[in-house]
Amino acid sequence: MAKDTLTITDNRTGRAYEIPVENDTIRATDLRQIKVNEGDFGMMSYDPSFSNTAACKSSITFIDGEKGVLKHRGYPIEQLAERSTFLEVAYLLLYGELPKKREYEKWVHEITHHTIIHEKIKKFMDGFRYDAHPMGMLISTVAALSTFYPEAKDIFDEKSREMQIYRLIAKMPTLAAFSYRHTLGLPYVYPDNDLSYVGNFLKMLFRMTEAKYEPNPVIEKAIDVLFILHADHEQNCSANAMRSVGSSQPDPYSATAAAIAALYGPLHGGANEAVIHMLNEIGSKENVPAFIKRIKEGEFRLMGFGHRVYKAYDPRAKIIKQIAHDVFETTGKNPLLDIALELEKIALDDDYFVKRKLYPNVDFYSGLIYQSMGIPMSMFTTLFAIPRTAGWLAQWLEMLDDQELKIARPRQIYIGPKMREYIPLQER
Repeated sequence: MAKDTLTITDNRTGRAYEIPVENDTIRATDLRQIKVNEGDFGMMSYDPSFSNTAACKSSITFIDGEKGVLKHRGYPIEQLAERSTFLEVAYLLLYGELPKKREYEKWVHEITHHTIIHEKIKKFMDGFRYDAHPMGMLISTVAALSTFYPEAKDIFDEKSREMQIYRLIAKMPTLAAFSYRHTLGLPYVYPDNDLSYVGNFLKMLFRMTEAKYEPNPVIEKAIDVLFILHADHEQNCSANAMRSVGSSQPDPYSATAAAIAALYGPLHGGANEAVIHMLNEIGSKENVPAFIKRIKEGEFRLMGFGHRVYKAYDPRAKIIKQIAHDVFETTGKNPLLDIALELEKIALDDDYFVKRKLYPNVDFYSGLIYQSMGIPMSMFTTLFAIPRTAGWLAQWLEMLDDQELKIARPRQIYIGPKMREYIPLQER
């Protein structure tokens, strides 16, 4: 009769071990019973980039990379992008269900009325150099918020926790927009409670001398969909940072600052910026074949293609491609679009890329869209951080309610010297 166990035979000793299997996984600590002798520490698994290690159980986001599937709480990303709003998806991620009308109205009200930031935070931001990177400013100001809301340290008080969620999701666009205005030497624009979440963000970015700023509805809708597509993506580097730092039980502002720092890295949040650099380097549609040849010869990587998880077409990329055309009808076509389309066409027909399952990912078109809206490349990752805050907080909440929660503390394989005798300085 079949059993939900795995039998491992240690050929060093000839002993067999029966290990329980749950959800197609085994517990790494169960390997500890495998020893050559009783004095051994026991067997460990070695997985330096967590390529095949589950660090948690989660009911937030499901990805099937082989089939190109992404779901939030069971809802396909395609349906959410087409029918929902970002704030509705944020509520879904955090609380597990789509909100009822009254719940949604309260949720939007709370977020809208927490967008203002303390004047001291504004002065804090004034201290950065004129050319400071917006992500550096965002990390610092989010971390600084913990000093303005000391009650946030009481992370197991549900009311306090709820208030910090409102504040973080509400203030992130304000901090991002202020960092943008700071780099341009422009006066800060305060939030407007009459506008939507995205409309308010656009106003804080772009308002100049208008008596009343009215966001372009096409741009507003496009940003809202992009926010949905970036809201959560399972246990990526920044979500892992949120959980790892959060496991020591600091306030959520400190944990979120750590997650933003992880996103800051070019291998995580900076990929769409790398796509723009690549398209600029190609220069014209006619240069694409020669560029593809250089990639196949190993000179460099094809940016915006392939994904650590997806081995099929990233479902978010299909949605973004359509958004790009909608935006370009309003802003005018980005001159880099023809290069991107030719690059995609050749890559999808080339066995070299098909065999390696290198399909366009979410970053391939998002940078083109942001650039066409007049958003500089230095702001691309900041626009990623705004919606991802909802996902980080959902991961954080789930972690705090996990009965198996312990402070993150990975093991290591020590490969240094076994034993050395200290030699006094004068004798070395």
